[in-house]
Amino acid sequence: MSGPTVAAATTGGTPAAAEGTVLAVLGVAAFSLTFPATAWALEGLGPWSVTTCRVVLAALVAGGLLLARRAPLPARRQWPALFAVAGGTVVGFPLLTTLALRTSTTSHAAVVVGLLPLTTAAYAAVRHRTRHSRAFWAAALAGAAVVIGFALQQSGGAPTLGDLYLFAALLVCAAGYAEGGGLAREMPGRQVIGWALVLCLPVAAAGAAVALWAEPVRITGHAVAGLLWLAVGSQFLGLLVWYRGMAAIGVARASQVQLAQPLLTLVWSVSLLGEHLSPATPLAAVAVLVCIVVTQRTRG
Repeated sequence: MSGPTVAAATTGGTPAAAEGTVLAVLGVAAFSLTFPATAWALEGLGPWSVTTCRVVLAALVAGGLLLARRAPLPARRQWPALFAVAGGTVVGFPLLTTLALRTSTTSHAAVVVGLLPLTTAAYAAVRHRTRHSRAFWAAALAGAAVVIGFALQQSGGAPTLGDLYLFAALLVCAAGYAEGGGLAREMPGRQVIGWALVLCLPVAAAGAAVALWAEPVRITGHAVAGLLWLAVGSQFLGLLVWYRGMAAIGVARASQVQLAQPLLTLVWSVSLLGEHLSPATPLAAVAVLVCIVVTQRTRG
């Protein structure tokens, strides 16, 4: 997407801005199903098999689309950002959250990862040297404190290995979102995620072959459905519309849309997985949501 096109798209009240909001909403809806789909996939596959197979399947779809569209190769200056997207959103976040979900419930993970808009905003502030108000940073720190306190309360006073995986996933995904959101102002969102996936295909294919040999495989309806959604829904289509939405309405407004993601995931964890929520879970999710609203209203 060219500069003038993005400038027009980000003008509030235009049809392009409305379309961008719809795309961001679709992306959040797709992402909200990621953790339940991962839990289903883990019923029949190991964590390394889930991560590598989802990348392989999504990369094949993305590569086919790039070929069909005759997409040009990215410019040399765009490759570093693509590597950040690949490392953060294609490999890092899926792997770390899959490892976490071996021991954490999806509702617990949803609350912790609900901090993602804050970590993305903080990363972007440091990366682009953006100045924010004290209220912004106070709300960001409050949100972090809520999530850390929730994790400690749920685990009996000490962070679990699953929590450490989730916190690491926040950091790498924030980098992937921020770098990809900026890159989507220069090229279509489908090319951002498409080239990032293609970058990972050789390593993912080799990893999938090893993982499927080393880890137990039990084919079930849930495992197949979960893996297919992770590959096509979350990994490709979700990121495609998400980056297009961010390019159209900006990272700040897209982050506001993402406020609904943890709450949606809690709904799916109850309705699809039959999880029982502790009283602290929805309270922590709402508290994080309030902190994010404050950061969005006070950011520079």
